[in-house]
Amino acid sequence: MKLLSDILYKTRLDEIVGSTHVAISSVTFDSRAVKKDSLFIATRGTATDGHQFIDKAVENGAVAIVCEELPINQKENITYIKVLDSSEALGYIACNFFDNPSEKLKLVGITGTNGKTTTVTLLFNLFRGLGYNVGLLSTVENKINNTVIPSTHTTPDALKLNELLADMVEKGCQYAFMEVSSHAIVQHRITGIKFTGAAFSNITHDHLDYHKTFDEYIKAKKRFFDDLQDDAFALTNKDDKHGLVMLQNTKAKKYTYGLKSIADFKCKVMENHLNGLLLNIDNQEVWVKLIGSFNAYNILVTYAVAILLKQDRVQVLTTLSNLNSVEGRFQYVKSKSGIIAIVDYAHTPDALKNVLETIKDIRTGNEQVISLVGCGGDRDAAKRPIMAQIACEYSNKVILTSDNPRSENPEDILNQMQAGISPVDAKKTLRISDRKEAIKTACSFAKEGDIVLIAGKGHEKYQEIKGVKHHFDDFEIVKEVFELLTN
Repeated sequence: MKLLSDILYKTRLDEIVGSTHVAISSVTFDSRAVKKDSLFIATRGTATDGHQFIDKAVENGAVAIVCEELPINQKENITYIKVLDSSEALGYIACNFFDNPSEKLKLVGITGTNGKTTTVTLLFNLFRGLGYNVGLLSTVENKINNTVIPSTHTTPDALKLNELLADMVEKGCQYAFMEVSSHAIVQHRITGIKFTGAAFSNITHDHLDYHKTFDEYIKAKKRFFDDLQDDAFALTNKDDKHGLVMLQNTKAKKYTYGLKSIADFKCKVMENHLNGLLLNIDNQEVWVKLIGSFNAYNILVTYAVAILLKQDRVQVLTTLSNLNSVEGRFQYVKSKSGIIAIVDYAHTPDALKNVLETIKDIRTGNEQVISLVGCGGDRDAAKRPIMAQIACEYSNKVILTSDNPRSENPEDILNQMQAGISPVDAKKTLRISDRKEAIKTACSFAKEGDIVLIAGKGHEKYQEIKGVKHHFDDFEIVKEVFELLTN
C-alpha cells in the first residue's frame, strides 16, 4: 500500500484536483485491469488513447487518475493528476510503486540493432557460471536464475519491467542484464530505471517504420546513454561509425571496445571454424563455442561488461570458453548425408550480411550456399529489396519466402524483395511464399557439404498470419526435412 504523494516523486506535474493522501492498491494503464482503489494512468498509444477510458476506469474502482488532459466531467472523491507526459509519469510511478528495484541490484542494459539477445544471454550465463543469482530480460525469454518467464516484447512495459526487477530482488539476484530497444527508450518503458551500465553493439537499417528516419533511430539509442548517472559506465563499439556518438553527452564513465580500432577492450579473431572461434582478448587466447566475427563482438562486449563489473579476468575468460550459442543465433544441424543447415534470426540487412560473411569464412571448398530469406509484414519495407540483394550477392541459390506476413499479403512482400534483385541474379532466385515448402525445397537442392541458411525467424516458434500465431519452428522443420531426405 502506498500513498499517492509517495509514488508521484519525479513526475512532471501540471495540476492536481483532489487529495494526494489516497491509498493505492494497484497501478495500471489498462482500464480492464482496474480494481478497487487503483491508480489509472491514461497513456496515448499508437492505436488507442487511454483518455477515452477514464470514466470506465472510475466505474471499475479507480480512485486516482493520471492524465495529460483533465476530463470535462470529473467525479467526486476522485483525484485527478494532470501531467506533461503520461508515459513518462508511468515510468516513474512504476519504479516508485515497486520501491525502485533497479537501485537494489546491478542492472546493465544492452542496446543496438544486432547482438542484443546474444550478449545479454551470454552475460546471464556467464554470471550464473561465476556463481551469482542473476536476472535476464530478453526477446527470447525472461529468467530469474533457472526460472523462465515468457517474453512478449524486447523490453516489457514499465509496470511489468519493475515487477520483474522487484521479483529478481526478492529472489536474491545481485545482477540483471536486459535488452533495451529503441521503442522502449522512446516510449518511456525504462524511464526511472537506474542502470549500473550500458553497452552499445551497433546500429544499422531497422525500425524505420516506427522512427521514420535513421537520424531519429540513432537519437533514440543515444538517449539511453544521455540519461545514465555519473556512477554508471557507458561502453560502446568503436568499430561502428556511430559508436562514439553514444558517448557524446553521457555523464557516465566512458569505455570502448573493438576488433579493428584502438580501444579500451581489444579482440582479434585468430581462427574461425564451424565449431567455434579462437580469440585473442586483451593479449589472452581463448577458445569459444560461438561462430563468426559478429560473435567475436558479442563475446568481447560480454567480457568488457564483466571486467567493468569488477569480475576476475581469468575466471571470466575460463567461463566464457564453456558457454554455448544462443538458440536461433547461428544454430546449425548436419544431416546424415552431410548437408549443413543454419537457422539464424538475421532480419536486418546488416545481420544477414554478417551471417553470410561468416558462412563464406568457414567454407573450405566449393560448397554451395543456399539462402532462404523473408521479411516481416507491417515492418520497415525499405529493407526488403536490400536483404534480397545481399542474399543474392553471397549465395549460389536464393529462395524468397514468407517470414511473419502479419496483416500484409505475402506476395506483396516478395514483390518488394524481388525489386532488389538484378536480372543476372534473378536466374538463381526462386520465390515460394509457403515457408515450410521453401525450407523443403532449399534442402532438396543441397548436396553433401552444402550450406543451407534459413534466415529471419531464428528462435521464434510461430508464424504470424492475419493476426493469428501458428506454431512454426524453423529448426524443428529442417530436422524433419533432413529425416525425410535420409529415408
